[in-house]
Amino acid sequence: MTSSQRDLTGLQGTGRRRFKLCDRVYGDIVDRIIRREFAEGEKLPSEELLAKRHRVSRPIVREALARLREDGLIRSHRGAGSFVQLRPSRAMLDFAPLESLADIQRCFEFRIAVEAESARLASLNATSEECREISAALALLEQRIRDNALGVDADFGFHLAIARATHNRFFSDTLLSLEESITYGQSLARGLGQRHPGHHLPEVQREHQRIHDAILAGDSDLATQCMREHLGNSRRRVFEG
Repeated sequence: MTSSQRDLTGLQGTGRRRFKLCDRVYGDIVDRIIRREFAEGEKLPSEELLAKRHRVSRPIVREALARLREDGLIRSHRGAGSFVQLRPSRAMLDFAPLESLADIQRCFEFRIAVEAESARLASLNATSEECREISAALALLEQRIRDNALGVDADFGFHLAIARATHNRFFSDTLLSLEESITYGQSLARGLGQRHPGHHLPEVQREHQRIHDAILAGDSDLATQCMREHLGNSRRRVFEG
């Protein structure tokens, strides 16, 4: 191994360790918010105190706080600190270990970027047969709701059908390579949704319907917008339960 390769390996190891530390701080704060140790509206401890508590550097704490802001759990005011904005559903702890939450949220973030473009290209390129496949996937999702089933297989199948209709195999290959992470997030969102079946699942299905209709209408801007809204809402529902 050359010195350059050793340096790169060292940097990669440092990066992985940094993300692991950040995820640990992120998960602990989420846990404390869920358990009401940090109540809604309450100010969080300072960066310095959080760094001492977790035995990490202040940049690690700042990165964790930035993620919490992105996920709508806290808000920050210059010179005043960070405050709890949203307490996630305690039911979340029944479905996912805390250390996985950061990865789930980042997966949704990645999907928004990739699948919004997937929906746009599908609206432009889908053949009649591919449109029928997307419609069939939507119908299967509807059947899963009627059967009161979790329907993760149908949910993933709907998004995969859209990716295949882009006529760019890298979209479908990407979804398939991330299937475990994607379906894990879908299981969490749909599992939480089954606790409020009269509201949550019909809402999700309406979002799927709008994506379907925009793609079949060939409206690329609307398809992009609907996919972004759907995945953004799914990400929000994970925390709001």
